[in-house]
Amino acid sequence: MGASPLEPSEAGSSRSEEVSGIRPRRVGFVAPSGFLPDPGVADRAASFFAERGWKVCAGETVFARELRFAGSDELRAVELQRFATDRRLDVVVAARGGYGMSRLLERLDFAAIRDAGRILVGYSDFTAFGLALLARAGGVSFQGPSAADFGSRGDSEFTIQSFFEAIEQPEVWIEFETDGPDLDVRGRLWGGNLSMLCAVMGTPYLPRVQGGILFLEDVNEAAYRIERMLLQLLHAGILQRQRAVVLGDFTPTPSMPNDNGFDLSVVVGHLRSVLATPIVTGLPFGHGRRRVTLPIGAPGRLQLRAGQARLHFHRHPVLT
Repeated sequence: MGASPLEPSEAGSSRSEEVSGIRPRRVGFVAPSGFLPDPGVADRAASFFAERGWKVCAGETVFARELRFAGSDELRAVELQRFATDRRLDVVVAARGGYGMSRLLERLDFAAIRDAGRILVGYSDFTAFGLALLARAGGVSFQGPSAADFGSRGDSEFTIQSFFEAIEQPEVWIEFETDGPDLDVRGRLWGGNLSMLCAVMGTPYLPRVQGGILFLEDVNEAAYRIERMLLQLLHAGILQRQRAVVLGDFTPTPSMPNDNGFDLSVVVGHLRSVLATPIVTGLPFGHGRRRVTLPIGAPGRLQLRAGQARLHFHRHPVLT
């Protein structure tokens, strides 16, 4: 790939680093789901981190293709396990989402991944991994940027700043505007992509969170499908067990004539009419350009007053 700063994934500390006693940060890119349509994404992401003094390692899956996946199930599972337990890596970032994580869950050793304590970041399809890690081993991961968000022309300073705050600061505060009711609640932060949360319902990979703060997002789903999935969570008793449900970006498909005015505002209104748990909107989280990085499994606190929300989290993995 030319003058790419990507290193082989096996690379350990160099001799010069051992002599100087200074070890640069290391980030690993792995693609556990869909393949990268644009191979240049990996180079741009690698350059982004290299310019900041990081060493960059890329797995074989970043460049592999098999059907719609970034290589075979075996390759993707083995590589994700290896990267997520490699103590030479500080951060592991999923190259992209797509589809494929659901095929890997039975193959992963979540206890070993938890014990390695790496900072693991991704979103969309990666939600299945984060939920499973919490459910099976009590481990904490992040919903955050993929490789495509680093170094691209359209990257967001807001998104990048939130990412580094989340992985560097032991306590993080996020403020946003909302139309939710005044409240002050504490609970375990968890959630991610709504479709993926519904996909792991009824499996061992769904965390049993009581009194949590559930955050949700989705993309390219019609408003009625979003409502149907939210009602599935309601009927399963999941929403009732939370102290708050926080809705991020949903970016629905364009409305159709037979929607007849049925949109996301109707969905939120209906949910509030049938659920006592507070529904909070406006969180900059999802598939949009501006999005915060959030932990799945860390303690959180949500405060709302006069249309202003403040979300706090701590005791999450950070760079040391």
